[in-house]
Amino acid sequence: MAALRRIAPIFPVRDLSVSLAYYASLGFTTREYEGGGYGFAILDGVEIHLGTGGGNGRASAYLFVDDADDLARRWMSAGITVHPPQDTEWGQHEGAIVDPDGNVIRFGSPMTRSSE
Repeated sequence: MAALRRIAPIFPVRDLSVSLAYYASLGFTTREYEGGGYGFAILDGVEIHLGTGGGNGRASAYLFVDDADDLARRWMSAGITVHPPQDTEWGQHEGAIVDPDGNVIRFGSPMTRSSE
């Protein structure tokens, strides 16, 4: 039986160069597909695809991280608007960002005793 190996959400974007620059500012390694109209953003083995011409829809993804507060601080120091992590009733410490096209990345780590 075939096993699933990984997943990469595809975010619709209006301007690929703006989106690639935004994800680069978050610390992602970015590159444009040679055929144009499509790009890739990769950080710590997490991959997000960016595609133009995908309509007006928005997408979202959830990143499971080791330390949501640390990631929020890192992205804030890069000048990104971050909805700071907060404890949830389901045991995650979660925050979020919204990219220039309205795509949402929520990120979270397990709550620790000190954040409960």
